[in-house]
Amino acid sequence: MSNVRLESIRKAFGETLAVDNVSVEIDSGDLFFLLGPSGCGKTTLLRMIAGFTKPTSGKVIIGDRDVTTLNAEKRDAGMVFQSYALWPHMSVEQNVAFGLKVRKLPKQQITEEVGRALELVRMQEYASRRPNELSGGQQQRVALARALAFKPTVLLLDEPLSNLDAKLRVEMRTEIRRIVDELKITTIYVTHDQKEALSLADQMVVMNNGLVVQKGAPDEVYYRPHQRFTAEFLGETNILEGDIEPVDESTLLITTPAGRFPSRSFPSGTASTGRATISIRPEALFVVDQGSTPGQGTTLTGRLVETIFLGEIAQHRVAVTDDLVLKVLEINPRNRARTQVGAELTLSVVPEDVVVLSS
Repeated sequence: MSNVRLESIRKAFGETLAVDNVSVEIDSGDLFFLLGPSGCGKTTLLRMIAGFTKPTSGKVIIGDRDVTTLNAEKRDAGMVFQSYALWPHMSVEQNVAFGLKVRKLPKQQITEEVGRALELVRMQEYASRRPNELSGGQQQRVALARALAFKPTVLLLDEPLSNLDAKLRVEMRTEIRRIVDELKITTIYVTHDQKEALSLADQMVVMNNGLVVQKGAPDEVYYRPHQRFTAEFLGETNILEGDIEPVDESTLLITTPAGRFPSRSFPSGTASTGRATISIRPEALFVVDQGSTPGQGTTLTGRLVETIFLGEIAQHRVAVTDDLVLKVLEINPRNRARTQVGAELTLSVVPEDVVVLSS
């Protein structure tokens, strides 16, 4: 396994800048996600790592080798494409062996490596079948086996689960995590699916308009977004604007139409005066039981305008002013009386969950 380093990578297609000065270091053995909306540059970046696209400027370094000018077959990277790209006239075994034959490995070694790869993805019993005799999940496993058969130091996955149904996607997430952990292989995974990234990644970057807008562990990026784009892209959130003032070194106070919110989550260098934008996740807003004493933080009262009961959770929309409706996610909503539309709800949020965003 190898670490991967991208240094000031740029890629222009004519006048269009697809990737703009991206510098990222990916630790050896990590399952690393490139996450972003369609057209953000994530697949172009992956293709430059793979060697299928050459950067306009910058460097791609795998391990201690600068591979920027090397062709794909010389980079020691296995890739699984979104379409799987299996040869329809070949059996599973032949598809997995294809890259090994191109590398002119001895026949006995090819047989051994194909068997090992198929065992890894639990497809040994399907070795003689053709791709059209397999389910989508099985085809995905074969594509993964082919990419791993020659023991690459880096595995590249381009939206590998996008063609699967919801249940299969969940199953294959578990399989990919198992395989990466078993092989300890550095893996770079492109997706626009937030749940895939949040549930699987060791580290991730969020991209937009060719730029990396944030890098970090999934929980860090989700709970402490730096920008409004990240906050809104990674699930539901409430965005409020207000005036900011300092309380002490660790706390800022933001006055909004909904109330005054102390915050202990803000980027270094945040101005302590002027206007500010804050993000509050729906699950960070607690519904206070009648007769209970709210905890520390901001308490606000609103009127329930909509509720969707989903068993273990309830999604509420609560009007706290005539013009402002907050999204609230309640876990284990047992008190059915308080979920009646029109009911008055008291909400509470702690300062750690009031996130000041960069302007």
